[in-house]
Amino acid sequence: MAAARLNLWLPVVLWAALIFTFSAIPSLGTGLGTWDVVLRKLAHLAEYAVLGALLCRALRREPVAFLLGSLYAVTDEIHQAFVTGRQGAPLDWLIDTIGVAAGVLLYARWAGTRT
Repeated sequence: MAAARLNLWLPVVLWAALIFTFSAIPSLGTGLGTWDVVLRKLAHLAEYAVLGALLCRALRREPVAFLLGSLYAVTDEIHQAFVTGRQGAPLDWLIDTIGVAAGVLLYARWAGTRT
């Protein structure tokens, strides 16, 4: 039982820690101008899609997985507000939340866990 829970939740915790680590980096700019912004927003979307899928896998309840992923995105934006060279932005939270929704929906469809 404990091993099964660890198997479900360890990837969630590790992925959330990876997101936290990236958010602590003072500046992720590449100097590519508009492409820099586009690539960073796509990265937000992708990293939170993975989080959404992992949460859905662990919880097997899409609404709860979506809510927890979106709440984590809020904490991530608050965290970034305290990192030099970064800012917490409502638009980034929205992009993160869209990513969570995509990950939850894709995982639910793939795993056949629609609830």
